[in-house]
Amino acid sequence: MIDIVIVSYNEPKATLRAVKTFLRQCKDKKARITVFDPFLEVEKFLKDNINDKRFNFFLDPGEGKSYAISMLFQEYGSNDKEDIFILTDGDVYVSDNAVDEILKVFKDPKVGCVTGKPTSVDSRKEKYGYWSHFLFSAADNVRRKFSKKGEVFETTGYLQAIRKGVIWECPEGTADDTIIPYLFWKKGYKIKYLPNVEVYVKNPNNWKDWKNQKIRNIKGHENLNKIAPDMPRMKTFSNEAKDGASLFFTYPKSAKEFFWTLQLYFARLYVYVKAFREMKQNKIYQDDWREVETPSTKPLD
Repeated sequence: MIDIVIVSYNEPKATLRAVKTFLRQCKDKKARITVFDPFLEVEKFLKDNINDKRFNFFLDPGEGKSYAISMLFQEYGSNDKEDIFILTDGDVYVSDNAVDEILKVFKDPKVGCVTGKPTSVDSRKEKYGYWSHFLFSAADNVRRKFSKKGEVFETTGYLQAIRKGVIWECPEGTADDTIIPYLFWKKGYKIKYLPNVEVYVKNPNNWKDWKNQKIRNIKGHENLNKIAPDMPRMKTFSNEAKDGASLFFTYPKSAKEFFWTLQLYFARLYVYVKAFREMKQNKIYQDDWREVETPSTKPLD
């Protein structure tokens, strides 16, 4: 059984696209697609536009993404390790090969957690679009390296899949894409990265949304130090500086892009400083789904 869990937040049109993308890929498979959203209007919209018995809707109680995921783990959990969960968001959609490629990797019983490649849909000709392409490229390089070495690494919450019957909850207090691969790694499973499976993401296009998103992400990942201090970290300021240095001169294709790259380095430094300062002031990471909304990341709504 394949359980596809889509956690969304008041983005009905984008979530409808996400659901239909998976329905097309699961025509000949035993699958169930469940949307978790706190808005009744989203439930009505989806049910009005989807006539398929494989589709389900759960009203999110508003306790955070990790809480929502844990609810579905309990509801749809199985001791059959051939069953899998595919976890994604309502504001993204996946490439047409996603489900088939994920299932291929799980034929290896030692694989417990799989993740795809975030791909920006924003224009590289605009500054924030260029920033998204640069950062996704850096993350792609790191995940390729860690996956090839057989080491644990942080997946992406935009698209990850796990084997059922191994973990039954997603601990709160940190980002799900940091803690889930760690839990599988601790149980002896391999983490795999599939760069040929893309998940398409709309990124912030203004400073306010970009800053809010990045600060929240940093808080979630830094909180991992308290929960899993022995996990090798992928997303730290020092790692970003080191991994980004290799792209500083090779990624920009023009003087304008080189200038944007320089701005990005200072912007990342700023959000790290601000995130650490807020954490010292006890403004810790909260697992409320989109604690601070970023309207420009909504692709269709």
